[in-house]
Amino acid sequence: MKPVTAVALSGALLFAAAVPASDTAAMLEDALSAAPPTLRDKVTVMDWNNNVLKEGSSDYTCFPTPPQLQGKAPMCMDGPWMAWADAWMNKKPFQAKALGISYMLAGDEGASNIDPYAEGPTEDNQWIKEGPHLMIITPDRALLDSLPTDPGYGGPYVMWKGTPYEHIMVPVGTRD
Repeated sequence: MKPVTAVALSGALLFAAAVPASDTAAMLEDALSAAPPTLRDKVTVMDWNNNVLKEGSSDYTCFPTPPQLQGKAPMCMDGPWMAWADAWMNKKPFQAKALGISYMLAGDEGASNIDPYAEGPTEDNQWIKEGPHLMIITPDRALLDSLPTDPGYGGPYVMWKGTPYEHIMVPVGTRD
């Protein structure tokens, strides 16, 4: 098994017990829906219990929708994004050491655009339910200054600006 930071991920998002074998195919399908077609044969797929469902040959690891969420929110992360996720989930400082790309091509169920730990929409947290998108982290945070923070801008925007977890959101499909 390739080394990944999924242990840290599973600690914060783990609410489900071991998944029956009958659900493995559904989890694989869900997780792979986040990846572009050109990566699907190459990614590792893990569940939130840190079990490898499919071994891959690329740097990408895909996860099905976290079990505590309603709807869909599967994701595929490269190595830099796995480090980002570990920092975010454990509320640790983070500085990207390399460019990182994460895919959520099945969309998500929503997040605050300004508060990395918001659990639901409020009048002042710019809750956005994004359709298919990819996310980019960069070691050079100054690059983010050239992008808007408004998700309604119509193109890429910066989410969680001014936090250690800021990243570029790149919508590639319609929002629900």
